[in-house]
Amino acid sequence: MFRLADLRQILHYVPQYRERTFVIALDGALVEDANFRNLLLDIALLSSLRIQVALVHGAGHQIAQLAAAVGNTPSNLDGTGITDDATLQLALTAANRVTHEILEGLSATDLRGACGNALVAHPAGILQGVDHQLTGRVERVDARLLKTLLEHDVVPVIPPLGCDGEGNTYRLNSDAVAVEVAKSLQAVKLIYLTTLPGIMRRGPGTTNGDEELLRQLTVDEADTILKKQRDELTAASVSKLTQAVRAAREGVPRVHIIDGRVEEGLLAEVFSNEGIGTLVHTNEYQAIRKAHRKDARNIHTLIKASMENEELLPRTLAEIESRVDEFFVFEVDRRPVACVALHLYKDECKAEMACVCVDANFENQGIGGRLMQFVEAQARAAGAGELFCLSTQAFNYFVQKGGFRLGATDDLPSVRKQRYQASGRRSQVLTKKLV
Repeated sequence: MFRLADLRQILHYVPQYRERTFVIALDGALVEDANFRNLLLDIALLSSLRIQVALVHGAGHQIAQLAAAVGNTPSNLDGTGITDDATLQLALTAANRVTHEILEGLSATDLRGACGNALVAHPAGILQGVDHQLTGRVERVDARLLKTLLEHDVVPVIPPLGCDGEGNTYRLNSDAVAVEVAKSLQAVKLIYLTTLPGIMRRGPGTTNGDEELLRQLTVDEADTILKKQRDELTAASVSKLTQAVRAAREGVPRVHIIDGRVEEGLLAEVFSNEGIGTLVHTNEYQAIRKAHRKDARNIHTLIKASMENEELLPRTLAEIESRVDEFFVFEVDRRPVACVALHLYKDECKAEMACVCVDANFENQGIGGRLMQFVEAQARAAGAGELFCLSTQAFNYFVQKGGFRLGATDDLPSVRKQRYQASGRRSQVLTKKLV
C-alpha cells in the first residue's frame, strides 16, 4: 500500500501534473463513509502540489434514504431513468445536502469551495418511446466559470443538477456530468471514487463471489468488453465503464475507477504505477509493441551511435536476433524510433531494463519515460520484486525520471554480476523496488 512518507514517489509524478486539472467524481455514499475526511485531505495535498481539482458528486444514496424516510418511492435513483416531480424534489434536497457537506469538509481542510450554476441542461426527452420527464442531459458546461474558480484556488463543487434558460431544473447522472466537466476543463485525469474496487467482471458461469478486478484497459479493450462481455460486468461497473470509454474517446487521456473507501487510495492511484483500481486509458501504449525478428536490424541501427559513444553495451546484430523476444519498440507511423529490452531473472525475482534508446530526432518527447513505465509494468506483471539497470552516462536520468536509486554490484543477480565484472565497463548500478 502507498505511504505518504514516500515523497520520492510523489515528486516523480508532480512535474507532469502541476497546473493541470483533475476532475474527481464522488459517489454520494462516500460522503457518509469513514474515509470521507481522508479523501478531502488527499485533495488538499493535490491542491498544495498545484494540481487543480474540480469535484462532481452524486446523490443516489441520499435520495434513497430520504425517500425511505418520507415514505416515497423514487422513480429513478441515478439520473438515467424517469424523474417525476416528486423524485426531483428529493434529488434537490439530497444533492444540496451533499454539496453542503462537501463544502463543510473542504473548509475543515483549509480549502475554499464553491457551487455555481455551471451546468446548462435540457430535457433528456422521449427515449425509446418513454418520456423521461425531468431527467436531463448536459447541454453546456460553463467552463469559464469553473476555470475562474480554479485559477483562484477555489474547488468547484458540481451537483448532479442542471438548469435551462427558463429556470427549469433537471436531474442529471453524475457519472455523465463528470465526463462533460472533464472535457470542458481539458482535464488530464477523470477519477471516479465509488464503493467498488474498480471494474469488476464475473467469469463465465461463476457467481458474484468470483469477480475479478480489471486493472488496466485501453479504451478499445474497454469498449470490446462492453460490447461482447457486458453480461459479465456488475450493473454498477457497466455505468462507470461506459462513461470511462466516452471520456477517453472524447479527449480525457486517463480515467480511473477506484474504491473511495480505501485509506490513501486516491493518492495510491495517482502517484504510483500499479494503482489500486481500474485505469482506462487512451491508446498511448499502442505505439509500444513486442519486437519481431524483422525488427532486429532496425534496433541495431537505432543503437549504433549509442554503442559507439559507450552509452550502451555493444551488441551484434546476431545477439539482438537471438534475444529479440526480450525487446520492445516504440513506433511512430509504424517506424521504430525507440527501443528497450527486459531481461528476467526469475530465480531471484529480479528484472533488468536494458538498451533504452530513443532516436535523436524524437528526444525530449517523453518517449524514454513511457518506455520505462511500460517495462516497469511488464516486470511487475512477471512477478519481479526489483528492477535494475546499468548506465555509464545516463544514471542521473534514471534517478530523476525513473525513480531509480544508486545501487552496488551486489544488487545484481549472480549470473548478471559475472557478466558485469567481465565487461570491464564499470557501469553504475541502479535499482528500483517494485513491491
